[in-house]
Amino acid sequence: MSYFKKKPEFSNISQVKASVARGIRSSVIELYPLLEESGVMDLLMPKKEPVLLGKCEGFVQMVIINNVPLFFQERDGPWCPTLRVLHQYPDIMRKLRADKGAIKFVLSGANIMCPGLTSPGATMHDEFEEGEPVAIYAEGKEQAMAIGLVKMSTADMRSINKGIAVDNLHWLNDGLWKTEKL
Repeated sequence: MSYFKKKPEFSNISQVKASVARGIRSSVIELYPLLEESGVMDLLMPKKEPVLLGKCEGFVQMVIINNVPLFFQERDGPWCPTLRVLHQYPDIMRKLRADKGAIKFVLSGANIMCPGLTSPGATMHDEFEEGEPVAIYAEGKEQAMAIGLVKMSTADMRSINKGIAVDNLHWLNDGLWKTEKL
């Protein structure tokens, strides 16, 4: 599910209507309530600022404000912040911490497997259900290294302990990370 191995190529970038922008804003606030509570949402997506929606290959949409990609979404999935936004505001997303053995694979775009999240060096900070967005941290590191979608609940991760636990959507040094501005 990694869409950003290369820099995102947009087939279309268009300014959205105010009602669509409000809908995106409310969806983001619903997923990440801390953005609204802390007042950060008004800094990220000012109400009077034009909101652009870029469409990339693989049915990915991206919210762009002031030529900076802020959030992305695959099909009708949840809106996920870019890692640059997550590094500025690290507490907006729920977290999973992968062990040291998983780091090089995650940073090359691999999905996160259950053993990488259930081993002694890993930590499951929060409980998750399937399909929820999550920030992936590395053992011993302060900043997130990836953003993904949970493929199975944390209870299943602990009990089954096999297979893909998290689809890696966006990681450090991928194409989206290298796209600071358009």
